[in-house]
Amino acid sequence: MSENTTRNVRVRASELEGRAWLNTGDKNLTLQDLRGKIVILDFWTLCCINCLHVLDELRPLEEEFSDVLVTVGVHSPKFEHEADPVALAAAVDRYHITHPVLDDPELTTWQAYTARAWPTLVVVDPEGYIVAHLSGEGHVQGLTSLVRELVAEHEAKGTLHRGDGPYVPRPKAAGTYAFPGKAIELPAEFGPANLFGNRERTYLVADSARHRILQVAADLNTVINTYGGGDDPVNHPVKGHVDGTGTEARFNEPAGLALVPENLREKLGYDVLVADTVNHRLRSLNLRTGEVRTLAGNGVQRVIDGDNAVTGDPNHIPTGVPATEIALSSPWDAVYSREAGQFIIAMAGTHQLFGYEPVNGTVSIFAGSGVEGLADGPAADAWFAQPSGIIEARDGSLWVACSETSGLRHVTFTDNGVQVTSAVGKGLFDFGFVDGDSETARMQHPLGLTELPDGSIAVADTYNGAIRRWDPATGTLGTLERGLDEPSDLLVEEVPGEEPRLIIVETNAHQLVRASIPAKAQHVDEGAITTARPSTKLTGGTLEFTSRFTVPTGQKLDTRWGDPTQLKISSTPENFILEGAGTSTGLTRTLVLNPEITEAVLHITARAAACDGTPDGDIPEHAACHLYQQDWGIPVVVTGDEADESELVLDLRGIN
Repeated sequence: MSENTTRNVRVRASELEGRAWLNTGDKNLTLQDLRGKIVILDFWTLCCINCLHVLDELRPLEEEFSDVLVTVGVHSPKFEHEADPVALAAAVDRYHITHPVLDDPELTTWQAYTARAWPTLVVVDPEGYIVAHLSGEGHVQGLTSLVRELVAEHEAKGTLHRGDGPYVPRPKAAGTYAFPGKAIELPAEFGPANLFGNRERTYLVADSARHRILQVAADLNTVINTYGGGDDPVNHPVKGHVDGTGTEARFNEPAGLALVPENLREKLGYDVLVADTVNHRLRSLNLRTGEVRTLAGNGVQRVIDGDNAVTGDPNHIPTGVPATEIALSSPWDAVYSREAGQFIIAMAGTHQLFGYEPVNGTVSIFAGSGVEGLADGPAADAWFAQPSGIIEARDGSLWVACSETSGLRHVTFTDNGVQVTSAVGKGLFDFGFVDGDSETARMQHPLGLTELPDGSIAVADTYNGAIRRWDPATGTLGTLERGLDEPSDLLVEEVPGEEPRLIIVETNAHQLVRASIPAKAQHVDEGAITTARPSTKLTGGTLEFTSRFTVPTGQKLDTRWGDPTQLKISSTPENFILEGAGTSTGLTRTLVLNPEITEAVLHITARAAACDGTPDGDIPEHAACHLYQQDWGIPVVVTGDEADESELVLDLRGIN
């Protein structure tokens, strides 16, 4: 931990090596091509919610310094599917990435820059030297100060070159949808009347990449009503946060849609709750008037910034505060729970389930400790990892697609309170395509789910391109459909006189498709996989851990209430750490490891709070304060070899 920024040791940046480049007009870039520019290397993977946050954090910085700054996304995949170049190209389009991207499927550049977590940011100066190594999100203010310093320094030295960067845009996709996210069937009363006076079936679809909500006809393609997106959403989709009517409203990558119970629609004045993901807000949609309003969220991403994060426990939501003043983080899906009497929100950015009580307009934390991982138990103690889909079953229980653990979770209401259990899933680094019982079954980054007529659960197994079926009665997972292009949601269509069918949101194919529900599931076994990033080799016995943090220029550590830094450390399996686990202040910790366990994952959260101010002065009364946080999941192997590591150092914010 340091209050000072020093650059005594100059380390040359390694060459950028990978399979291919995107957003460069098919040109392969080298560091020499970027000489004279300030370069930010953004190590990311397309599944990672924190990485998606960083993409948006960097946009204003890229715009402000467009003539001197080049961001290079280094895509270093976690899941097998993410190593597919077609999947990466789709993600670049879906998330509107407007800088060069290096495809690094073998983690060559990742290892050259000693990245340990997604996201990691490395800053390279115009002469090709590394000047900063940052983990996690929330660094944009410090980066802004650093870039300004580098501009002044290298302009004075004559080593800064102004002008256009190497970015070349990719052609845009046409069609009704662009990466649709979620869909629901609307009650008949909201459909248009046909020639016989009967109401037609319609569906509501989150057309996420065009920042709009579409009401479509039963053919799944004819648009009836549009909410958000602007006047020319195909060529120039408009995002933002604006309450209004129809296309005047503005969303930012909306995803989950939840119907308001019929008995509450008139009282609340709206019919659908929208998870407005990148706006970090919950919105309402009145289907009769077309009016969109804001229900909850202040637009500030929870935990990373804002007073609520700095002043205390991020799991605490104060009472009496309007819902529109509460910070949220990437709400991805929502459903109304009859048992809970409120909407339950899959809050992907904090790895939790939130509650929104619509009558009183209050926000609460419903389940999840905020630790990213997979742990069952009472709601408050459970671990989730980027929950991205949620439904209510007919028995009132909830099912959750826990994407980063490739898991299917079950939330039940019992006499002992709300409980969380796992039907499928082992942990952050275990996935695959295997049918079988709870112990052997594997999925790969599922995003959506629905209940089938027989009470089983159909899951959109997104990265496997499949629809899976979990049978709670037998405790087994099977496969219903294969060969899809990143399905991310599904629903059951029940038409009188016809067999029920699935409607699948096939995100990367930009379409909604129908599929029959097979009477019998397939049995697939293509193997279980563990994420193939290198494990850290440890000597064993005692491990000295340090997280390095350098305060950005123009800020100082907020010591007004004691040590503003914190470490939270645990492991899988839990008994791998004999001494030193838990939460305490400071960024150093001595861990005593279990000699009987040779492979494990360390779960580490480092935090530091800093406020605007000078190093030698007091923090001004109304200074802006910032929380820096990173979560690491570090696979380790204990070798017993004294040549391996007895120390582990991770950069929360390291400056050279």
